Amino acid sequence: MTFRTGSATPMMQPNQRRRLLAAGGSALALPGQLATVLSAALPATSFAQDTFPSRPIRIIVPFPPGQATDIITRLMAERLGTLWKQTLIVDNRGGGGGVPGMMAGKTAVPDGYTWVMGTSGTVGINPSVYASLPYDSQKDFIAASGLLIVPLAVIAHPDAPFRTLQELIALAKRTPGKINFASAGPGTAQHMAAELFKTQAGIDMVHVPYKGSGPALTDLLGGQIPLMFDSVTSAQAQVRSGKLRALAVTTKERVPQWAEVPTIAESGFPGFEAAGWAMVMLPAGTPAALVNRISADVQMVLREATLRDKIIERGSI
Repeated sequence: MTFRTGSATPMMQPNQRRRLLAAGGSALALPGQLATVLSAALPATSFAQDTFPSRPIRIIVPFPPGQATDIITRLMAERLGTLWKQTLIVDNRGGGGGVPGMMAGKTAVPDGYTWVMGTSGTVGINPSVYASLPYDSQKDFIAASGLLIVPLAVIAHPDAPFRTLQELIALAKRTPGKINFASAGPGTAQHMAAELFKTQAGIDMVHVPYKGSGPALTDLLGGQIPLMFDSVTSAQAQVRSGKLRALAVTTKERVPQWAEVPTIAESGFPGFEAAGWAMVMLPAGTPAALVNRISADVQMVLREATLRDKIIERGSI
């Protein structure tokens, strides 16, 4: 996850970022930059690339359907399926902070037919907040390509007793510990952005973690919870339809699709910036030439204007 603020310490320390860069030749882009991961440093090895893929490919998404990573992965999979004339199956493994999904990717045969979508939560945040994990994102995986960077947003039910970020802060200060907010799960980019906001605003709200954006949005729409930190991609349809209200976005600049929605930075918190990201990862041991083939083809389709337009339309970059 990418965090910036005037005084807070980033969740991913510089030395962690350097280690991740070294592990798989990856570059974690900042918001506003193209989410591209380069694998050019991988040595060339012999591999029967002409026959790949000869059977369906499974892409593990460590979250339920409806999450930004899930939405954009499906767009990418559809385009690659057309290019390769093969089926790419999205396998959602939600819950557990993304750990079960990452474990399914770690233990897969390293033959190019199982991918896992590493995210700001599973790759960037989990190693920083858990004393031990059953996977090592540097040793157990190879980064093949970036997929997306996604702005996050503060989303509210239309009947919530606040219509702006300033009204939310004022109410939270009058009633500390009384406002509940949802996220896609503990340790996710959404959760960490909310905690950063709470710290900067000096307010106390109660975190209610869900097993993904989809279940959280369902309860938000139903009025079971008044507030949520979510990705623009996940929440966009409901905000556009007027079923939910966007109070602010977490990126440095306003999101073009929601030009009328202010940033947290311009709402009284200069320097505030947070965003989620995702990348294609393969099990360690996957032949280098095959990693290069997958990397090149994924990046090629992500650069295509038609797919880029679909990704941008959904609020990702």
